[in-house]
Amino acid sequence: MSLNYSELAVEGVRSLKPYQPGKPIDELARELGLNEEDIVKLASNENPLGPSPKALDAIRKEFDELTRYPDGAGFELKKTLCEKLGTSPEQLTLGNGSSDILDFIVRVFVNDGDDVVFSEHAFAIYGLVAKMVGANCIVTPAKNYGHDLEAMASAITDRTKIVFVTNPNNPTGTWNSKNELITFLKSVPTHVIVLLDEAYFEYVHEADYPNGIELLNSYPNLVITRTFSKAYGLASLRVGYGISSAELADLMNRVRPPFNVDSFALAAANATLQDEAYVKASIALNDEGMAYLTSEFDRLNLGYISSVGNFVSFKVPDGSDSMKVYADLLGKGVIVRPVANYGMPEYLRVSIGTMAENRLFVAALEAVLFE
Repeated sequence: MSLNYSELAVEGVRSLKPYQPGKPIDELARELGLNEEDIVKLASNENPLGPSPKALDAIRKEFDELTRYPDGAGFELKKTLCEKLGTSPEQLTLGNGSSDILDFIVRVFVNDGDDVVFSEHAFAIYGLVAKMVGANCIVTPAKNYGHDLEAMASAITDRTKIVFVTNPNNPTGTWNSKNELITFLKSVPTHVIVLLDEAYFEYVHEADYPNGIELLNSYPNLVITRTFSKAYGLASLRVGYGISSAELADLMNRVRPPFNVDSFALAAANATLQDEAYVKASIALNDEGMAYLTSEFDRLNLGYISSVGNFVSFKVPDGSDSMKVYADLLGKGVIVRPVANYGMPEYLRVSIGTMAENRLFVAALEAVLFE
């Protein structure tokens, strides 16, 4: 009799489903017989500008050291981060993407049966890392598709170990103000960790948007995560970081795997961090694309959620099936992201691309919906 290994897996893992990323270009080309160069991928909130030339130069210099392990401490990257952020190296934790930091903080503090709180329509990884260790996921209702921080604070109990707050949120693009965040942090017991995910903060222009790092000294239970995958254009290299008190960083570094960030990622992140012109160009391209897409949604009379990220979720017309619209767009070589698994079955999310890509998307969408 064959053994059912799923029965041997830990309970938290048995209930999980793998994270579903945006469909890759080569996969769609294989499935539908399309040419890869004719496909537009606007599904994964990637930077359409291409990498910084300084990042490419830094990567080339690393080729001769392929036989060596990377710097496990990430000294040079941490040094540049400290200069930019005004922090100390002891406050930093490097990750294979910022999702690594989410995993570390859960592994440090959450036991089987503990509670982890996050919002409806929040990043799917929170539930995955929490369930993996047997935590109870307490999902609070959203307010206008964004975080209701009052509801999240009210959901905290003696069993709560971590609260995940995403600002701005993915996939909705909504955000919370500095006053809202500070009011929330004041209400959270100091023994509860607040993980503030700022993966998209570079794109935000609102004057009352909070910079989490400025709050660290007042709230020792705060951990901030940021990434080089978005505005810095290094999604393929998977590099992110956490900023916290030195005590919390020390605990997370105890569970961090050795050499979790490779040499190419360290070098490219360090170089791009110093390429201010590249980051400004990335943000400017995003601003232009966001203005164009939202104006086109208005023209087409399509509802959408106002976003401050590098993406926008738009609503398909009443009576339409979002998955059919998604499939029809695939047939035209345009990849967007279904968000039904985020509790938004009537929406699709589109990332901001180059202006040429944005126009191709709008033309394909208009043809799918109205021709």
